[in-house]
Amino acid sequence: QVQLVESGGGLVQAGGSLRLSCAASGIRFSIYTMGWYRQAPGKERELVATITSGSSTNYADSVKGRFTISRDNAKNTVYLQMNSLKPEDTGVYYCNAQHWLGAAPLLYWGQGTQVTVSS
Repeated sequence: QVQLVESGGGLVQAGGSLRLSCAASGIRFSIYTMGWYRQAPGKERELVATITSGSSTNYADSVKGRFTISRDNAKNTVYLQMNSLKPEDTGVYYCNAQHWLGAAPLLYWGQGTQVTVSS
């Protein structure tokens, strides 16, 4: 069974920091691109950051310079360090694992963790 379990969400004041973790099981973690997505109330889910198996990173413009994605393959865990948080960062944050084999992708999602940033 594939499981992605997020943790670390919570309530924080604007300007504060949170560190999200996503522990993966049931996959060969080291070969997967990992990502964080978020969904704010009334909005669609959007990409926040990704990190490839080679540790190349990509960030949404809205979080560049504030968020850092990283991975620890020995722990099968991906992290999202969130600094200088803003109220607009509020939402449910989802962990994603993706791997391409030929033309068909393998995609997995966690259940999400709530992040609330107060002004």
